[in-house]
Amino acid sequence: MTKLPKLISLAILFFYSATLFAQSYKPPIFTDPDRLKKIEATFPVIDQIYKDYAERNHFPGLVYGIMVDGKLVHTGSVGYTELANKTEATSKSAFRIASMTKSFTAMAILKLRDEDKLRLDDPAYLYIPEMKNIKYLTRDAAPVTIRNLLSHAAGYPEDNPWGDRQLANTDQELIDIYKKGVSFSNAPGLGYEYSNLGFATLGYIIKKVSGKSYEEYITENILKPLGMTHTYWEYTKVPKELLAHGYRWIDNQWVEQPLLHDGSYGAMGGMITTIEDFSKYEALHLSAWPPRDDAETGPVKRSDLREMQYPWDVNGFNTNYKTPTGRVYPFASAYCYGLRWRKYIDGMTAVGHTGGLPGFGSEWTVYPEYGIGVMSFANLTYANAGSVNLQVADTLLRLSGIKPRQLPPSDILTQRKNDLLKILPNWHNPQASGIFARNFFMDYFPEKLSAEAIPIFTKAGTITAVGDVVPENQLRGYFIMQGEQANIKVSFTLTPENPALIQEYHIALVPKQ
Repeated sequence: MTKLPKLISLAILFFYSATLFAQSYKPPIFTDPDRLKKIEATFPVIDQIYKDYAERNHFPGLVYGIMVDGKLVHTGSVGYTELANKTEATSKSAFRIASMTKSFTAMAILKLRDEDKLRLDDPAYLYIPEMKNIKYLTRDAAPVTIRNLLSHAAGYPEDNPWGDRQLANTDQELIDIYKKGVSFSNAPGLGYEYSNLGFATLGYIIKKVSGKSYEEYITENILKPLGMTHTYWEYTKVPKELLAHGYRWIDNQWVEQPLLHDGSYGAMGGMITTIEDFSKYEALHLSAWPPRDDAETGPVKRSDLREMQYPWDVNGFNTNYKTPTGRVYPFASAYCYGLRWRKYIDGMTAVGHTGGLPGFGSEWTVYPEYGIGVMSFANLTYANAGSVNLQVADTLLRLSGIKPRQLPPSDILTQRKNDLLKILPNWHNPQASGIFARNFFMDYFPEKLSAEAIPIFTKAGTITAVGDVVPENQLRGYFIMQGEQANIKVSFTLTPENPALIQEYHIALVPKQ
């Protein structure tokens, strides 16, 4: 075999000792110390986007907020919460947020699960006996479970706008639906279809399991611990000067819509809150990322939040989607537990929810990899707040140029990189190194590995530097060796053993950048 003493010397030079076999988890981090300043510089543009959008779409009033690293760093408002008295909208104005309520109901269910008071895969009839004799579309249908209800997979038909008019219904009216029999559009567990009835049912299950109404349970176990003291269920409890009235745009004028009282369907869309209060809830969801060893401080565990945000029920692929700024931006979508999820073509994840009722429209979204969130509430019937929020998020990311969190390399990835440097490019007696998994030499052969690597190193020229491992996760990554003529990319994957060993390896020339 050809010997390359310079390369071996450089490999030794770049080798450094790490804590062998360390398995400590290194969470992703932000590396830009000026990221907040860069974000703040976009606020004048963002304010204008919201102002123009509200005027163009005839919003009586609009309030909005921007979250960064768990803090409400910017708020704004346009127009009025009550037109007759020209009451100006502010971050303290209380808007009905409609279906944004659903994630609070889902969170309460997970908290009760953690208290061992229910199981997500339990049939719902264990808690609501009236559901026991439901007639399904087919005899072989599985019963509706709590998990089905959480992810809109119960088989109930999409029920907007019917469900929006049931807000003030009593518990008895809800149960009567089950006594008379539910009409199914699908068999349970076989597909996504948005159901307000499903979340009203979850609200009733909270009551049956906890002995408290869903309003009381959510208030005591989620709202109060978060300091959400200006969040309400019944509109008559809101200070009059803060309550946003709802409107519909008809014949070039605003027509006020009647506010419905709180009732059994409030679990799907009855919450009333402010931008300042809701920011505390949005901060909670951002706090779930990255996974880490810190003490738990929220009303539910961070793992519960990540479970809520997981795409349990995939429901769409939009390959032709364009952002409001005209950029082609395909995505896959799914429903989680009371939350919506999108994964865009560049890998960015967005989690949040819309809200729409007669008189109101709202939306919030967090972008976990970037540590940012947006929210906006409007008092116009079914106001499309999601469109402007996406435009704002897209603008913020493009103008600020901030980058997502970077995953630092784990100690074992760095160790294995250094181990590989000791045997490249000649692959002399690699079996003796002890760094390769049992499968490796059944799938790779030293002679062929050497025959592949030596020409690559020759074409690259003298190696002038070796980069850090770029982790794809804690056990997979690659590193770049910079040559005078070209660069070399070495990729490898480790096993689930402890210590983790190399099970897969690839090497290739890559252009110099």
